[in-house]
Amino acid sequence: ASFSRYQVEESVEHLLAPTHSLAKIERNLVDSLFPVNRSKHRLYSDLQTPGRYGRVIITSFRKANMLDQHHTDLILKLHSAVTRIQVQRPGFNYTFAHICILNNDKTCIVDDIVHVLEELKAARSSNRTNFAITYPITHLKDGREVYNGHQLGGVTVHSKDRVKSAEAIQLTYYLQAINSLNDMVAEKWESIFCDTVELFQKSNRKVKMYPFTSSSLKEDFQKTSRVSERYLITSLVLVVTLAILCCSMQDCVRSKPWLGLLGLLTVTLATLTAAGIINLTGGKYNSTFLGIPFVMLGHGLYGTFEMLSSWRKTREDQHVKERTAAVFADSMLSFSLTTAMYLVTFGIGASPFTNIEAARIFCCNSCIAIFFNYLYVLSFYGSSLVFTGYIENNYQHSIFCRKVPKPEVLQEKPAWYRFLLTARFSEDTDDSEETNTYESHLLVWFLKRYYCDWITNTYVKPFVVLFYLVYISFALMGYLQVSEGSDLSNIVATATRTIEYTTAQQKYFSNYSPVIGFYIYESIEYWNTSVQEDVLEYTKGFVRISWFESYLNYLRKLNISTGLPKKNFTDMLRNSFLKTPQFAHFSEDIIFSKKYNNEVDVVASRMFLVAKTMETKREELYDLLETLRKLSLTSKVKFIVFNPSFVYMDRYASSVGAPLQNSCISALFLLFFSAFLVADSLINVWLTLTVASVEFGVIGFMTLWKVELDCISVLCLIYGINYTIDNCAPLLSTFVLGKEFTRTKWVKNALEVHGVAILQSYLCYIVGLIPLAAVPSNLTRTLFRCLFLIALVTFFHCFAILPVILTFLPPSKKKRKEKKNPENREEIECVEMVDMDSTRVVDQITTV
Repeated sequence: ASFSRYQVEESVEHLLAPTHSLAKIERNLVDSLFPVNRSKHRLYSDLQTPGRYGRVIITSFRKANMLDQHHTDLILKLHSAVTRIQVQRPGFNYTFAHICILNNDKTCIVDDIVHVLEELKAARSSNRTNFAITYPITHLKDGREVYNGHQLGGVTVHSKDRVKSAEAIQLTYYLQAINSLNDMVAEKWESIFCDTVELFQKSNRKVKMYPFTSSSLKEDFQKTSRVSERYLITSLVLVVTLAILCCSMQDCVRSKPWLGLLGLLTVTLATLTAAGIINLTGGKYNSTFLGIPFVMLGHGLYGTFEMLSSWRKTREDQHVKERTAAVFADSMLSFSLTTAMYLVTFGIGASPFTNIEAARIFCCNSCIAIFFNYLYVLSFYGSSLVFTGYIENNYQHSIFCRKVPKPEVLQEKPAWYRFLLTARFSEDTDDSEETNTYESHLLVWFLKRYYCDWITNTYVKPFVVLFYLVYISFALMGYLQVSEGSDLSNIVATATRTIEYTTAQQKYFSNYSPVIGFYIYESIEYWNTSVQEDVLEYTKGFVRISWFESYLNYLRKLNISTGLPKKNFTDMLRNSFLKTPQFAHFSEDIIFSKKYNNEVDVVASRMFLVAKTMETKREELYDLLETLRKLSLTSKVKFIVFNPSFVYMDRYASSVGAPLQNSCISALFLLFFSAFLVADSLINVWLTLTVASVEFGVIGFMTLWKVELDCISVLCLIYGINYTIDNCAPLLSTFVLGKEFTRTKWVKNALEVHGVAILQSYLCYIVGLIPLAAVPSNLTRTLFRCLFLIALVTFFHCFAILPVILTFLPPSKKKRKEKKNPENREEIECVEMVDMDSTRVVDQITTV
């Protein structure tokens, strides 16, 4: 019922940008200082907010020169088609001219590369050969200097930066979104823009176009849910099938196929309950929620299979109530403790300490689902176990629930009928036969008869230890190469505009970073020469496009000293902006303030900086941000730097890693605290070492598998802590608490008792993950790789590493020698037995 309130989260920034970041504070300060953002009329820049826009990269399949006559005409033709786009609304048709961002002369702001191409075309028409384009700064016919570093890509230059050829050209069209109607029209225009570009592409097959809009990232992020639907259905069918098969036996009475299905239904109900609560409380769905069913699958199915494994250990001659009590006493304690661990680790992730909203709401949803799964296992699945117990006691068929006839009756039936109703009756079991009829289960038989003896063999152990050393070596190699994944293309579907555009943009336009705003937000002595030089010194190493440098050049041309008094300086500055065309487009970059004595002061100013970058542009830009931040703390001039991408990059590593760090600390604290409560503290010691080994290996191998440390992978690592404890805790507990016999004997016993449940849940989990690998999405690719590694490494530890290492490391199983006591003596107990004929017979039973 709650799905009537189902909503989808629209804001990607709200989900994936750090909630509390310095960049957001800086953006608010910038918006208050420079509320009008007209920098777009001379830069490929989103200095304050991306806003609404449409972009397209035009390139050629054959690496042709996009500045030749044919391609120039083609690009201008595309530009004309884009400006003619109409958005039909009742009573009015909106064109680009109606919703574009306006220049100072009330005309639409258009990329300067369009003017360059128009001048190039005019020069060719008049047979002028002296027209030259320079890179990354060129001059227009009106004398303006324009930056084309983000508009020309794949550039080959002659001497003195003259452009010889360019393999790609990028055009950007900025739109207004000042009110709801305007925003709605702009969003519709973006959609028509993509259709127009794709239609133009079809009629011009020799060029390749990559359209992108401000809505593309949001649409492609949510597209993962749509492209995953049929794969998730396939996953569900496979898990249902395998869960039924894992609980089935040839014995039709002791087989429990319905419990496999009901266990999966228990997990599904808990997941749906959590989704309903999230919907009713105003929560919004996003594509990261695709990981929650797999979190529930690993935890929930193991709990139900562990209960079924405990049921197999009970005596069949007991009453159902006694068998059920034994099951709950045997399995629910460990299930309760692991559920508590899930709630604590995910609860920490759901707290306000988590700085990534997507991680916080994922952990919150997981907590709710795990809590209700625990309640449903206690109630719904427990009652289902009781019901099937009565069916078994009455010798009814496990599927059809009809009474199974005795063997002598079955002999008269056809072969297929005898096969379907094969069962062993307790009165037909001889004393020489094994009493546990459940050992005919395939997995139980395999572990007890073959695997336990093989893994504890003396000749196998050295190879397992050697394999573990190789595992640690590769994990360390990957761990040393861990990289942060703040690239938003890692969380969208693959065959989308975002991926295609980002790939082309990285290929052709990675020479320069996005335009960075350099904001001076205090009234400094601009007329002082040393201050001017200080400011320019901070921007050294960048391509600088700033009013300040232009102003200094202007003053030097006029041979005017820069050591003017303040009043003369500000007056000349105002006059320069009012009278000199050279400064007409810099008017928004200085804020004047009048004082009570009519004195004018400069309270803030802005420059535009573009950094020279290499192939690893994102890493370099992150380092640049950190360097400029540190510089702003020590410089004499108060300034900030800002670009909208900083909102996603700002302290991303610490923000995204905080939930994992907090969860690890909380898990270690709980393990340490519970060491005083459990029977043997060595259980928690071994459990801690196992969790550390698994997490270390998963981080290392996921790096080698090209998975970066981002929001999705960190959530998987949090889950990995709990998944490891889920599977390893019962094994370790059984081994450590075992008395007498040898280590090898207790390793075998632990595997026989808990190995079947681990193996069943692992098989179902892996089968459920496999379809996820085929989903065409980067988000699900990361999800699959991380979850698969967690399951594989944990399985490797449960069935190979721990069984081998525990056979020669503490705790010791040697029986302690008791001190000799002279009073210890042999006691003889005489039991007098009387037969039916009153013949007295004495039988001596010796006990020590």
